[in-house]
Amino acid sequence: MPAEFLPGNRLTLLNSGAEYFPALIAAIDAAISEVHLESYIFENDATGQAVAAALRRAAARGVTVRLLVDGFGAYDFATTLMPDLLAAGVQVMIYRRDIARFRLRRHRLRRLHRKLAAIDGRIGFVGGINVIDDCNTPQRMAPRYDYAVRIEGPLLVPIRRALQRVWELVVWASFRRRFRIEAPRPQPALPAGSQLAAFLVRDNIRHRRDIEDAYLDAIATARESILIANAYFLPGRRFRMALRDAVLRGVTVTVLLQGRVEYRLLHYAIQALYGRLLGAGIRIFEYQRSFLHAKVAVIDRDWATVGSSNIDPFSLLLAREANVVVRDEKFAGELRQSLQQALRESSEELPPARWRRLSWPARLLRWASYNLVRVAIGIAGYGGKH
Repeated sequence: MPAEFLPGNRLTLLNSGAEYFPALIAAIDAAISEVHLESYIFENDATGQAVAAALRRAAARGVTVRLLVDGFGAYDFATTLMPDLLAAGVQVMIYRRDIARFRLRRHRLRRLHRKLAAIDGRIGFVGGINVIDDCNTPQRMAPRYDYAVRIEGPLLVPIRRALQRVWELVVWASFRRRFRIEAPRPQPALPAGSQLAAFLVRDNIRHRRDIEDAYLDAIATARESILIANAYFLPGRRFRMALRDAVLRGVTVTVLLQGRVEYRLLHYAIQALYGRLLGAGIRIFEYQRSFLHAKVAVIDRDWATVGSSNIDPFSLLLAREANVVVRDEKFAGELRQSLQQALRESSEELPPARWRRLSWPARLLRWASYNLVRVAIGIAGYGGKH
């Protein structure tokens, strides 16, 4: 389904948790009627406790507060933060609660990976930042590198609609009828700025390829540059060919990827594609300062996206995801400048010659990891052609 761009928005780029969490908590504390929040992870740490406290304060003021977390990403949530939230009057539910955590089943990888919020139909947040301490990393690394967007304006209408739709599905599946949303009152889509943006979701019904198609459409029309920062970059053949074709047109294509090992299998599976990408003329940088968690891109001067969707089969074919796509030179320029700073100061470029000298055992490890990931995708119900 083509992206529906809406004018009249005011968008604020938020770099990592240091900017995101104060903005989110301030919006919750100013809420008058409704707070609706989704998160893949909601950790019982200082950040999670601060956000939970803001939700409880809102409920105590009589605000309707809804919180939906994923059953795998927020595995311990039901026994840590959830009881106090429910006791305070917050409506809390878990998406696909995981009972047998390590048993691989067909639907196990179909998660709620979105990070969304809507407050009073007036302020929204879309991005890739989970409710977890940025510095909750091994070896006291620098904070995770990620982005979110604070949104005011007409884009709040589809964001709020998406939140309500999944909430109602979980209400129906979990028999929590008391959490049903009353017939929604029409929300005015009042302009708050001048920026043009679209809200895209990925699900398994009508929006299976909306986010991927938005990327491919923008890549196909790129004339100058493509800059992608992605935590888990495992693109399918169609995506790789689109990037290759862009290079052949004279477009500079740069990808910023994870340089540190967080999930070993995915890390090596992604590196199995390095040879093809480098051979196609794509520049690869690895982020070294901390864990890269970003899922963003800037194409040419006026196209940008920020959201929860990685460019891998789990995000593009399995999970529920949400991205904002922006057509605005100011916003795209701000994101590009931030990414270029990360390239200069915190990343290392991978020279093609060094990658060609990789030993055969190292190559075998990477291709074995790649094929194991493909097997997992097959178990989840998707064939190799994707």
